Amino acid sequence: MVYPFLWLDAIHYKVRHEGRVVTKAIYCVLGLNQEGYKDLLGLYVSENEGAKFWLQVLTDLKNRGLDDVFIACIDSLTGFAEAIESIFPCTEVQLCLMHQIRNSRKYYIAWKDVKAFMQDLTQVYRARTRELAEANLDKLGARWGAKYPVVLAAQLGTLVGLLCLCP
Repeated sequence: MVYPFLWLDAIHYKVRHEGRVVTKAIYCVLGLNQEGYKDLLGLYVSENEGAKFWLQVLTDLKNRGLDDVFIACIDSLTGFAEAIESIFPCTEVQLCLMHQIRNSRKYYIAWKDVKAFMQDLTQVYRARTRELAEANLDKLGARWGAKYPVVLAAQLGTLVGLLCLCP
């Protein structure tokens, strides 16, 4: 069984366990099959998210018949890409765009600027053509470049890869 694309992420939930509320990580593996349909390949529960548990999840998927994955979309969890590479060595690992945007917003942008910055950034990601995306990126840089150079540098790396895919 080969999946061209996998999304791997953990969702954190509060659950009642033995009379107290604890946080659990639910590991979700969603795959896009060769016919273009999404399949839920697995849900796994753990105390918290970590690369070691992801390695167990990937090993289980391999043992259940997953032969190859072309692209794996993940967050920036330390050791996660290496865990994928150890089980599926030819897989291209891609960092999730939404995680990158969310982390930039959460850690680097002042709360008062978040709404306006995200509106401007959305114009870049939703552009229908490469030229429009580049023009919107220039506007974003002109407006926010001096105030948030770290965020724009991080977004620029992601955007350059995406712009290569635009028609």
